[in-house]
Amino acid sequence: MEKQIELSIVMPCLNEAETLEICIQKAQKFLTNHNVEGEIIIADNGSIDGSQLIAEANGAKLIKVFEKGYGSALKGGIEAANGRYIIMADADDSYDFTALKPFLDRLREGNDLVMGNRFKGGIKAGAMPFLHKYLGNPVLSFLGRLFFRIDIGDFHCGLRGFSKEAYQQMNLKTTGMEFASEMIVKSKLKNLKITEVPTTLSPDGRSRKPHLKTWSDGWRHLRFLLLYAPNWLFLYPAIVMMLFGLSISGVLIMQPIHINGLIFDIHTLLYSSSLFFIGFQFIVFYGLTKIYAVENDLLPMSDRYSRLFRLINLEKGLIVGGIILILGLILSFYSLNIWKESEFGNLQPTEVFRVIIPSVFTILIGIQIILFSFFFSILGLKRS
Repeated sequence: MEKQIELSIVMPCLNEAETLEICIQKAQKFLTNHNVEGEIIIADNGSIDGSQLIAEANGAKLIKVFEKGYGSALKGGIEAANGRYIIMADADDSYDFTALKPFLDRLREGNDLVMGNRFKGGIKAGAMPFLHKYLGNPVLSFLGRLFFRIDIGDFHCGLRGFSKEAYQQMNLKTTGMEFASEMIVKSKLKNLKITEVPTTLSPDGRSRKPHLKTWSDGWRHLRFLLLYAPNWLFLYPAIVMMLFGLSISGVLIMQPIHINGLIFDIHTLLYSSSLFFIGFQFIVFYGLTKIYAVENDLLPMSDRYSRLFRLINLEKGLIVGGIILILGLILSFYSLNIWKESEFGNLQPTEVFRVIIPSVFTILIGIQIILFSFFFSILGLKRS
């Protein structure tokens, strides 16, 4: 009977002829020294330097992935893997494939995702650019911990292990460098068990520049974190803007504000009302983004999300929006009546605009709620 493969070592490859052979040999040495039944998979993403021949000559399993991108290459290799566990790392000899035992041990203990931490294990001189080491990685890792409450110190370590079962639960979608962030975020959202182990990063053995682009790939990671954290992108800024705008507007509707000789009056009221309205727009975008992400399997469905659909529906939205719209119209007629009392002559702007500005923004918000309710119902048709 064939022995069941326990570990698949997957390496994405795009023109790695200079370092691919040594990486494969180190991986084979690890499997042999630790009596691990495993396989080595090279997920080639269109190399033109002979990397495919090197992989086959050294006994690795070659998988040709035609869709371009770091994430695409890894997905192709992982999906072709037969191992119960998978450890992935770049084929540039920056990670030591003979030192995978801590990763395999943590996986055997029942962890779903085991991350390497280069800041704990050590970064050798010249192994990581200055901006990556002191700005990019620390900032993006901090944002990942803040947004998703994940206790991981190095979000972008390319050496990591996971079970094949956990990978299937992640349902990863991205095809570029942000694939690394998506794996961690999805693991957290799926309540998978995540841990990390120290690992050492060495200078890669290539003579050419790495594929990673500092600013564009950094932005892709940041954009992914923001889009998968609509609370931080939309909801929390919305709450701050609406509270601030409402509090200032509430005072200015009653009377001007005098501070050290400065007078804040209807002009400030216009800005504070606009701030409240912008915050409300952020709330709308938060709701629409959340619905789209869940309904298209980008984010998992939560109990709170299900309660949201029970609480909010088209009919309730139309009623609330209609009431607010009517309130705005009443205020508008009240403003018209003020003008009528002056026989449609000149008005005191500071008095009448305290009514006109709230009436205009109330009408806008009422219409926004009505339109949002229709769109909300359309996006949720699949659930019905």
